[in-house]
Amino acid sequence: MDVRKKKLPIGIENFEDMMKEDFYYVDKTGLIADLLHNWGAVNLFTRPRRFGKSLNMSMLEHFFSLNGDKSIFDGLEISKEASLCEEYMGKYPVLSISLKGIDARNYEMAFEMAVQIMKRVPAKVQYLLESDALSEQDKAEYCKLLDDNMSEAVFCNSLRVLSELLEKHHGAKVILLIDEYDVPLAKAHANGYYDQMISLIRNLLGEALKTNNSLKLAVLTGCLRISKESIFTGLNNLKVLTIADERFDEYFGFTDKEVRGLLEYYDAADHYDEVKRWYDGYQFGNAEVYCPWDVLNHCDRIRSESNVQPENYWINTSSNDAVKRFIQESANATTKREIERLVAGEIIIKEIHQELTYPEIYQTIDNIWSLLFTTGYLTQRGKAEGRQMKLAIPNLEIRDIYVTQIMEFFKENVRKDGDTLNRFCNALQKGDAEVVEKVFTEYLRRSISIRDTFIKKDMKENFYHGVLVGILGVKDRWGISSNQEMGEGYADILAEPDTGDMGIIIEVKYAHDGDLDAACKEALKQIAYTRYEDDLEDDGVEHILKYGIACYKKRCKVMLAER
Repeated sequence: MDVRKKKLPIGIENFEDMMKEDFYYVDKTGLIADLLHNWGAVNLFTRPRRFGKSLNMSMLEHFFSLNGDKSIFDGLEISKEASLCEEYMGKYPVLSISLKGIDARNYEMAFEMAVQIMKRVPAKVQYLLESDALSEQDKAEYCKLLDDNMSEAVFCNSLRVLSELLEKHHGAKVILLIDEYDVPLAKAHANGYYDQMISLIRNLLGEALKTNNSLKLAVLTGCLRISKESIFTGLNNLKVLTIADERFDEYFGFTDKEVRGLLEYYDAADHYDEVKRWYDGYQFGNAEVYCPWDVLNHCDRIRSESNVQPENYWINTSSNDAVKRFIQESANATTKREIERLVAGEIIIKEIHQELTYPEIYQTIDNIWSLLFTTGYLTQRGKAEGRQMKLAIPNLEIRDIYVTQIMEFFKENVRKDGDTLNRFCNALQKGDAEVVEKVFTEYLRRSISIRDTFIKKDMKENFYHGVLVGILGVKDRWGISSNQEMGEGYADILAEPDTGDMGIIIEVKYAHDGDLDAACKEALKQIAYTRYEDDLEDDGVEHILKYGIACYKKRCKVMLAER
């Protein structure tokens, strides 16, 4: 590994650290110029998690702020805009706050956390206590903002009061940056104190954005565009820039050109195709973008191990509740077919409502479609026609989340239906291939099938293999091994019932041409050829059953090898 390469900025959200500590930076400073050329007094950017919102907010803070080293912008895109830099760079007091950390089980604790987060903002400008421009009463107001026991009224007025004091002291209006404004609302909804939290955030934003004459410019970010009526009531100067907007579309996420450049820089250009299939595919406005978090994490792993396989980095960084709830709606036959089509890489047309409130998001299946779109679990393809959008799963990583949730949901249902499970397992133990076939067909008809047209590979057995392991895995006392090395090859599935004297070998084949008989015979031939049973016999297992199972779409055939 070349030690002279810049560091990969995984999880770096402070722009100054990014520039001074020699991290690789994908230049998004064009956002500043676009923001100033397309003026809006209050701007709300909604994007899914992990698309660089916080880093962009830090970039804005360092650009406008009176403090700090402005040389960090030398050579970047914004530095070409000489007149803008002359007029705006380093000219404003900036108030920056992230509401990301407000996560508590009850409102009282959430409010305490909000107070602690809010206190950090005035703590950065303690020079106001020495200001000749402020009266004693002004300074007393300022001191209230540092109090651990501040009331809700003081909290809600804090950003407006602080703006007024900073304008008095500096003689310049204030830039206000509020990152992840909707996180406290999501947490409050999950924990049952939504009404109290929406009231608090509505009052805070109303004071800061609506009745604040000291405000020059405000930028907010969030994941959801909470309906104006519930939180931005009466705010007439709000410009909302969602993932469907063409403006600012390339500033959140990496473009194809940026990803190619990054991979070439780290000598990983040969991984481009897999990075594209796994982490690209989001359409914001007219721009096609990759998820930066995934690209950076995967590039980091490539640097330490060049033959590394892509993996799911998103799954651990955000709740997959939206997908889980969506899969649970598959009891509805239409939704089930739509999920199957999406997972197979097809496009579904739906009416999308971008303005929702948290209590509404799971109320109807239509709202769940909208939630999946706004949170990045679905993306648009092509142009929207009014509210009608062509939706697709963006890439293999997000598809993997759907597949995981589909299998989890299937296992839950198997567990609930103990009678069918026992029928299946009893028939397996007795060597009753006819009943095994019948019950397995029932499972296939009820489950959401996962077709691998998305990946265009021949491993269609994977789905059926997963369903079988999902069924057998519910039998807590059975030993289940999958793809275990046995004899001269790998057995698809080895099941060892709790009787202790039996082994069941199952080989699964996909009948590409629909000839289930031929595929079954091929499976049994493979078991015989590789002598899977030798290891079991060596372990003293007396009763060994060998099954060939062939599948095609929702049909299957089961054959038992002659003893």
